[in-house]
Amino acid sequence: MSVDTEEQSRSTSRDEALAELERDWGERPSLRGWFSTVDHKRIGRRYMVTAGIFFILAGTDAMILRTQLARPNATLLSPEMYDQLFTMHGTAMIFLFSTPMFFGFGNFLVPLLIGARDMAFPRLNAFGYWVFVCAGTVMFTSQLVGRAPDGGWFGYVPLTDTPYSTGVNLDVYSLGLLFLGVSTTAGAINFIVTVVKMRAPGMSLNRMPLFVWAIVGTSFMVIFALPALNLANAMLFLDRRFGAHFFDPGHGGSTLLWQHLFWIFGHPDVYIIVMPALGIVSAVLPAFCRRGVVAYPLMVLAIVTISIISFGVWVHHMFATGLPQLSYSFFSAASTLITIPSGIQIFAWLFTMLRGRIVVRTPFLFVVGFIVTFVLGGFTGVMFAITAFDQQVTDSYFVVAHFHYVLFGGAVFPMLAGIYFWLPKFTGRMYAERLSRWAFWLVFLGFNTTFMPMHVSGLLGMPRRIYTYPGGLGWDIWNLISTVGAYILAVGLLLVLIGVVHAVRRGAPAPDDPWQGDTLEWGTTSPPRPYNFAPVPQVHSLHPMWDERTTGALAIDEPLPDHRAMTTSELDGREEGVIEMPEASLLPLAVAAGILVVVLGLLWAWYWTGWYWFAGAGALLIFGAVARWLWPPERTPEEAGVAS
Repeated sequence: MSVDTEEQSRSTSRDEALAELERDWGERPSLRGWFSTVDHKRIGRRYMVTAGIFFILAGTDAMILRTQLARPNATLLSPEMYDQLFTMHGTAMIFLFSTPMFFGFGNFLVPLLIGARDMAFPRLNAFGYWVFVCAGTVMFTSQLVGRAPDGGWFGYVPLTDTPYSTGVNLDVYSLGLLFLGVSTTAGAINFIVTVVKMRAPGMSLNRMPLFVWAIVGTSFMVIFALPALNLANAMLFLDRRFGAHFFDPGHGGSTLLWQHLFWIFGHPDVYIIVMPALGIVSAVLPAFCRRGVVAYPLMVLAIVTISIISFGVWVHHMFATGLPQLSYSFFSAASTLITIPSGIQIFAWLFTMLRGRIVVRTPFLFVVGFIVTFVLGGFTGVMFAITAFDQQVTDSYFVVAHFHYVLFGGAVFPMLAGIYFWLPKFTGRMYAERLSRWAFWLVFLGFNTTFMPMHVSGLLGMPRRIYTYPGGLGWDIWNLISTVGAYILAVGLLLVLIGVVHAVRRGAPAPDDPWQGDTLEWGTTSPPRPYNFAPVPQVHSLHPMWDERTTGALAIDEPLPDHRAMTTSELDGREEGVIEMPEASLLPLAVAAGILVVVLGLLWAWYWTGWYWFAGAGALLIFGAVARWLWPPERTPEEAGVAS
């Protein structure tokens, strides 16, 4: 056989193998397929779209709030409606937008970044998404009927406990967050197992992308922090519905217990939100600086250190509660200490830019915008670590300004950088550069015009969470500037949305690697095929797509056949075996629907106790669906992955 004939035969064989992979992994477009999909890319995109819708709803709440506060003595909102809007704005931005949006990035990207074909537990992945959708729908529906949570996103007792809050509003809050916590916990476990066991051969821990490190650090923080919030919400619900008195000092309870439990979750949650954003910055910079991020080992160490220290600073949210003075000094020191790993990351990004060959595109602009705003937010954060200053500005608009500089500046700017950076991979289309630059400058200008004046109004004594204020206190002009800035920011974000829609509908087809990126997701098509990679990548360095050994192997290696994926060892990524991956199923949706019925039954039982039976019916649905889910399928030992 001649060389040409042999190559032609090999090419034909490879084409047939790819067509078979397409049949094994592809999902036919149908209504059932839409509800039963377990493809991590489809689920990741759905997370992002759904979180984006919740962001628009919560942002609309914010615009109404800012309009109310533009002038003194405004009457656009009643106090009751203002309470519901600011509570839903904060709750949605924290729980229904930031973390789910980054989980969407993680769902789509982590398997691609580590060279895997899917998440370790695809059905658990789909289950987490459906729970997230149901929880968010319940909470926003309560706003439509005027029964939304109204005690602030932190839900401090005794104001949120009976007899001070007697409606169903705070039951929506406690049950809604418990419901959502199921999704977040399932997602975190899935990320950890996926990264530990599904990495491509050769991807040892010291070759893992920084974004993946950030997702792993975030997932561990979720696992250890979320139980405190879930416990607090369960106790609040029992207090309100069944008179348990956990937070009632008159019956041996403690009001401060809520704050301890909430902030044991709450401060790590700041990093749960920001950490993936820091990972996005580390992923974007190499492509636009034409070099890897400086000090990779120190960056990993910083991620791990932040994940641990963030659990030791919760009391700096409670400096005004009258705790013992000695505890203040300890937590003040810990709050200052955590700036060190954050500073390491900032300097590493700056040196990466300094030593690189910068290509200025929109994702890079948003990264620069992030560094500016995040440093400003971090600077005021250090100020809060000083007990005397913290006590002076507690519950003022200075806190609101700091909070938004850290969370909006620290999370949304990198999020927008990530959307523009990976849009070709998400959609297979390129965005319009000029429109996206207009969006950046309006977002940057609008953000700083909105939140910088709040530092001043806070120092002038304006308390947060007030629905209006009298004129002549020196707050008028700063509130008016903030409101104008909010509208500029809204226009900038609208341009981002228009740009994404335009790219999806009319954007130029994207090449596989438009940025000459260094990580594995750029080694597959845009958008990726259902099986991600035909041959399993062999990783030889920290920058596999800049390494000819990895790219060469991707082009010539034989595809891994069937609906299977490879598992590797935990530390050094040695090949261990091949496992059969689960097929699409409606069971994740059925279990999520069962939990939804339980939650609705418990909520409606506030009006009529007979609805507890409805909750019981939901529990039966959960039991039946989980039993069917866990029922062992008939497989050969090879298919089950227990024999080679």
